[in-house]
Amino acid sequence: MNILFLSRWFPFPANNGSKLRVAGLLRGLAKHHAVTLLSFADQPEVSPEAPELQSLCAAVHVVPWREFDPHSRRARLGLFSLQPRFLLDTHSEEMAKLIRQLLTTQKFDLIIASQLSMAAYYPNFGDVPAIFEELELGHFYDKPAEAVGFLKRLRLSLTWYKLRSYLARLFRSFRACTVASEHELEIFVKNFPPHANKVTVIPNCIQFADYQAVEVTPQPRQLVYSGSFRFYANYEAMQWFVQSVYPKVLKSVPDVHLLITGDHAGLPLPSSANITLTGYVEDIKPVIAASAVSLAPLLSGGGTRLKVLEAMALGTPVVATTKGAEGLRAIPNEHFLVADSVDDFANSVITLLRNPDLHNKISTNGKLFVKENHDWQSVTPRFLQLVEYGCRV
Repeated sequence: MNILFLSRWFPFPANNGSKLRVAGLLRGLAKHHAVTLLSFADQPEVSPEAPELQSLCAAVHVVPWREFDPHSRRARLGLFSLQPRFLLDTHSEEMAKLIRQLLTTQKFDLIIASQLSMAAYYPNFGDVPAIFEELELGHFYDKPAEAVGFLKRLRLSLTWYKLRSYLARLFRSFRACTVASEHELEIFVKNFPPHANKVTVIPNCIQFADYQAVEVTPQPRQLVYSGSFRFYANYEAMQWFVQSVYPKVLKSVPDVHLLITGDHAGLPLPSSANITLTGYVEDIKPVIAASAVSLAPLLSGGGTRLKVLEAMALGTPVVATTKGAEGLRAIPNEHFLVADSVDDFANSVITLLRNPDLHNKISTNGKLFVKENHDWQSVTPRFLQLVEYGCRV
């Protein structure tokens, strides 16, 4: 088949969870179908000639990305629109025009729109069958209940109401939709029952084999957190950890050291000793593999945390909040440790640093869990079946 794949994220280098997912799907699709990639350029110096893409795609087209600015004129006008204002503000007429042009000049059997930012271009799809790949609802659905203060709760509730109404209309234009976890599936079915037959869980995965040849010198007192602060949930997580949890860990294990990787966007953290902000790291695998504990102290967001899967695949035990472990069917205290209070999180980290038997158990079990449940090699066939279904319905 000829497939047009629309991506909010330019997939290479695959340096965040969304890019890892897109890259994994493209690898699976390219073995069986001809894929044309139309992607936004989410960072400077994006190259459509990237060797990884040239080996996977028949053609690659790139359009500049416009970051959401809540104070822009379009965003302000969006307050009075039925469409979510972040979609209005980031809308690219260049992207819409290129989609129409490609569909006019070439015959495509299917369009795969990755994430809501790309599914929003559905008015340009004409009569070509389409799949909405990876809808994330948890971030919007959970926020109102978590909000502090009446006005904030009201604002977030209105955002969710507007998004839900918009999606109810949008789903009519898609033959199928994927979500990354059972939690996301539950939210979908509860809020969009007329479209429940369209949704399928395709979990976030990694190329497990790519994580098995990493050779490092273990750093037995090193903690690691990987994630760009441009995604607020990452910044929120590290604010909480550094301010409330880390002092307790430091007091008990004075030679502990915390590495925080990724773009920190100039955002400040509470003052603390033994912390290194590395900035962007081209290959995060050796950093995680060398660390004694990988942290996932997330308090908000949705989907499945690929940073957790990567750490498990590398044999680095994970300590996560319930939200940080959301979407995983892994067993707490067997595959990873879960803790939501300050004291419990600190004690879990300290225990892994001091107890080699528990450390080895979590390391071994976590790696096996990812291999059996979140390896693209075993999950890709399910996605390919969905692609075939999307064309036939």
